[in-house]
Amino acid sequence: MIRIIVAEDHTIVREGIKQLIGLAKDMLVVGEAGNGQQLLDQLRQTPCDVVLLDISMPGVNGLEAIPRIRVLSEPPAILVLSMHDEAQMAARALKVGAAGYATKDSDPALLLIALRKVASGGRYIDPELADRMVFEVGLTDSRPPHALLSEREYSVFERLVHGDSVNDIAAKLALSSKTISTHKARLMQKLVAHSVADLVRYAMEHKLV
Repeated sequence: MIRIIVAEDHTIVREGIKQLIGLAKDMLVVGEAGNGQQLLDQLRQTPCDVVLLDISMPGVNGLEAIPRIRVLSEPPAILVLSMHDEAQMAARALKVGAAGYATKDSDPALLLIALRKVASGGRYIDPELADRMVFEVGLTDSRPPHALLSEREYSVFERLVHGDSVNDIAAKLALSSKTISTHKARLMQKLVAHSVADLVRYAMEHKLV
C-alpha cells in the first residue's frame, strides 16, 4: 500500500485529490496539510511513502519545503502538483529534490501513474513538459530572466507578487528586513523591474501567478 500525504492549501482541490486517490486500491491518504509548516509537522508524526506537494502554499511554500523534507531521517518521495506548466518551474523543483512534477490540468489517471512511479523510486515529468524541459532548460540563451534567480530570490519574488511587504516576508522566512530588501533589489535588477507592479506584470506575462 502506497501511503500518501496531500499538501494543498485549497480545500476543494485537496478533497478532490483525496477522492481520486481513494479510487486506487493500492493507495491510501494517511494525512493532509494546508500549508508548508503543517506538512513538516505532520511528516514528523506520520510515516508516508509519497508527499503530493502543491508548489504554491502560504507560509513555507512548496519549493522551500522540498529541501526540508529531503533532510528528514526517512524522507518520502516528493511529487509536485502545480498549476504552473512551465519548464523552468519544473526544473527548479527537481533541482531541489522533487522526484516528479505533475500539473493540475493533466489527466487524473496520469496523476495516479505519477504517484506509483515516484513511490517505486522512479521519476516523473508531465509529458507535455518533458520535451520543453529538454530544449528550454538546458539552453542558457533561451532561459527567461527568472530562471537566473537564486532559490531565495525566487521565494521573495513569489511573495512580493502575491502582495506581501518586505516586513511580512522577513517574518515568514525568519530573516531580517534588511536581508529581504537586499534580495528584492537583486531580483528586481535581474528582472529589469523598477517596482512591484513591474514584478506582478512580469509574473503574469510568464504565467507564474
